[in-house]
Amino acid sequence: MLCTGQNFPNWTCKACVGNEPTDLKPINSTDNPDRWSLFLFYPKDFTFVCPTELVEFGNRTKDFDALGVDLFGASTDNEFSHLAWRNSHPQLAKLPYPLLAAAKLANDLGITTEDEGVCYRATFLVDPNGVVQWVNVNPLAVGRSVDEALRVIAAVQSDELVPCNWSPGEEFLTV
Repeated sequence: MLCTGQNFPNWTCKACVGNEPTDLKPINSTDNPDRWSLFLFYPKDFTFVCPTELVEFGNRTKDFDALGVDLFGASTDNEFSHLAWRNSHPQLAKLPYPLLAAAKLANDLGITTEDEGVCYRATFLVDPNGVVQWVNVNPLAVGRSVDEALRVIAAVQSDELVPCNWSPGEEFLTV
């Protein structure tokens, strides 16, 4: 599995960016070169934990945008499955970020299960230079914390020594 400090692979994925068949588009790693990226890999469309976290990340898009971070949901499901899921789930219908058909990318990252080949619930924060700055992997049944993701992004972007349980606005460590 890719770790902090390593280069995230260049990628191109088919993506679902809306609720119409015309919203199925290829997007790639060079589309927003000056922005940070937060990849939210999840096991499968049409499951129970996944929409709770994807929707909550979507509800907080303005917080991520304020930090210069683009969100990407991603799984091994294809773009047609993503479209059907968005259209069948009222809260996902307005998801403000793309869902990537990312089977190859997930395999390249080493984050798929051996038994089913689905993604672990993996999070990658990638800086504008394409370097992984944070990785977090949860068990399939455990959703992520949006607040923790925002906290870690702010800490990483601070370029400071950050103590345990630090929150944005608190003091950094001094040497």
